[in-house]
Amino acid sequence: MDLDAVEVRVLGCLIEKQRTTPDVYPLSLNSLRAACNQSTNRDPVVAYDEATIRDALHRLARRRWTRFASGARAAKYRHLLDENPGLSVDQQALLAVLMLRGPQTPGELRQRVERLYAFREGELEATLETLMERGFVARHERRPGQKEERYGHRLSEDLEDEPEAAPVAVANDGPPPESRIDRLEREVAELKRQVAELLGKE
Repeated sequence: MDLDAVEVRVLGCLIEKQRTTPDVYPLSLNSLRAACNQSTNRDPVVAYDEATIRDALHRLARRRWTRFASGARAAKYRHLLDENPGLSVDQQALLAVLMLRGPQTPGELRQRVERLYAFREGELEATLETLMERGFVARHERRPGQKEERYGHRLSEDLEDEPEAAPVAVANDGPPPESRIDRLEREVAELKRQVAELLGKE
């Protein structure tokens, strides 16, 4: 399931818009681009062009996860996750939020998934467990200061949440890089010296 970042964003947007704006679903390429690049409910915010999204759609279609759907005025696209790999509506909703927002705690997921699916008490945790059993979601270590563990999708190994690496000290035998202020002060001192020499010759 090793999807790239564009494929993950495209798939997440198709699921989201199917639930939030069913009247315009399936999505045209232009609508899908706007959905991928919107600044709300997205992390990170991106700026994909249509060619990039079209290429991602073709790769997803080869996996049989998306399909071209003919539209009256423009080509439209839909996801096939209900058919392949056979995810239920609640599973799709949770996965979409994870694809669009990255790893999150159950509390964050509960708040953000409401637009897509109304989970009953205890149902969200059960759906997370099912997605983990099927290999779509992984549990991440608790962050310092957080009470809840976080969960992230496993559609892309490259996008797994990893701890931040400690800064690596780079050996440098030469002098430290000169700052802008240091450079200006050096140039002013040099100009003063040259002026003093010129005045001394008069």
